[in-house]
Amino acid sequence: MLEAAGARIRDGRNLGIQMITADPDHPPLHHERPARSSLLWFAALIAAMTAMRCVFAGVLELRTDEAYYWTWSKESALSFLDHPPMIAWFIRFGTAIFGDTNFGVRFAGLLAMPVSQLLLADIVRRVTHDIRAALLAVLMMESALYYGLLMAKVAPDIALIPFLLAMVWSLVRLTESGDARWWLAAGLFGGLSLLSKLTALLLIPAIAAFILVPDWRLRWLRSPYPWLAAVIAVAVFSPVLIWNGMHDWASFRFQFVRATAAHDFNIRTLGDYIGLQFGQVGPILLPVVLFATGLTAWRGYRHRDPVAVLLSTAVLVPFGYFLWKSLTLRVGDTWPMFIWPLGFAAAAIDIAIRPREKWPAWMVKWSMFWANAAIASGLCLVVVIFLYYTVSPWNFIGKTDPIGGEAGFAQVASRAESEMHNSGASWIATNDYRVYAMLRWHLRDRVPVIQINERSRFLGFRDPGLDRIAGHAGLYVARKPDDASILASTTAVLTPLGQVQRIWRGRVMDSYVLEKLTGWTPELSPPRDSPFYRWRQLAESGAVVRPEIFTASWKR
Repeated sequence: MLEAAGARIRDGRNLGIQMITADPDHPPLHHERPARSSLLWFAALIAAMTAMRCVFAGVLELRTDEAYYWTWSKESALSFLDHPPMIAWFIRFGTAIFGDTNFGVRFAGLLAMPVSQLLLADIVRRVTHDIRAALLAVLMMESALYYGLLMAKVAPDIALIPFLLAMVWSLVRLTESGDARWWLAAGLFGGLSLLSKLTALLLIPAIAAFILVPDWRLRWLRSPYPWLAAVIAVAVFSPVLIWNGMHDWASFRFQFVRATAAHDFNIRTLGDYIGLQFGQVGPILLPVVLFATGLTAWRGYRHRDPVAVLLSTAVLVPFGYFLWKSLTLRVGDTWPMFIWPLGFAAAAIDIAIRPREKWPAWMVKWSMFWANAAIASGLCLVVVIFLYYTVSPWNFIGKTDPIGGEAGFAQVASRAESEMHNSGASWIATNDYRVYAMLRWHLRDRVPVIQINERSRFLGFRDPGLDRIAGHAGLYVARKPDDASILASTTAVLTPLGQVQRIWRGRVMDSYVLEKLTGWTPELSPPRDSPFYRWRQLAESGAVVRPEIFTASWKR
């Protein structure tokens, strides 16, 4: 029979969570349930982790990309150059309830975590008929830093994850029931995934393998339902298509250049990607998940099992793609986030069915030992990182701190507002989307804030208040060292007013120049060949010209 094990220590000094272990001589029964006490411990742990994420979301300053997406939520555009609109809708939903607060901006992302966990648990339960396997998958997600804590950071990837899991869940229901109507649900959730982030396209090979590898291939190729699902997905995705049709296919061109731009081989970016995955998933959990996913792929393609093929391909193909891209450019920290929940499902399923395949008992026990060690160490790491950013006063990492490196913008906004009053300026100009976003966030649109360059970012945006800009002096705010050469070809006159530092926990993180800008009015909708438009350079230049911009912009 199944044993109680894992993080549980028999004298009671434990998490009290009953993990999956197995006796190879006694395969698990269908719908085997853990003890009630274990379920109570599990519920208490999930509640505590959820409360921790809520505190983290409320007290931590917005990062620059979060503020940037918040500016999107204030617009009525159908889509955006960088990403589809779902993240803007997520933020608008949260701020409609909780206002323009840190928690309001991040609320929908916080909600995405329990929804994702429920879908993940049900996928595993339906495949294994073992609730303990479902709980194990949820614990894996909680113990991975980028989910257990950083699901509180709002990003397009956070919106993508629940819709992607819902699509996979629909296909699992299809496999389980044989009811072709589940294809329609999969098409709906697939379209919503594309409305969240275009990396959802990397799941196409997994869906193709799900159709073509099992013995049912002829049935589904001849059935209208998979094709109707594709039509539904395209229909749901239509706001992005309409927006692109109105703007010369700008975001598709932008993403195509990003995906195909040629860069030199760089061993450092490869190391960064591999290190990022260990940090994102966990130093122990990542090997556990990859090994289990590899076994799932072997099992799935050997026996033509639809769910095993779907899960393993959905992990290994995107992981391999990003590994290949990391040979020449830096892979952003959130890009692979959509992969690993499916990996957690594959790992939990694999661990649950090894005893049924008569694996040696020592191998079953060792697999559970490493899974339990991964969860225990991961949970500890998540709590330590939470306490470091919410309680401790120290800065151990300096300027490279991923959170502190984008904190302290309130000081810049306050000084900028003061200099506006002193200089008679009525609007603010900048040449960096990060400064633009943070100034808009802190000033709450009390004054117009304009990014004078990269205007392709703002296609379809509302008038920010041109009547307060045209013919009026502005305040130019730029990060040091400032490159204002783009203004050399204009009539703009810059008069230095001073500098301001952005400080986090006693450490100067950045400095900014403040200058009065007169004699020029920015063009909000410049022609596509204008240096102030520059979508192609924006896509190409990050890794080659200005690495610090590449790091911030590509990680979205």
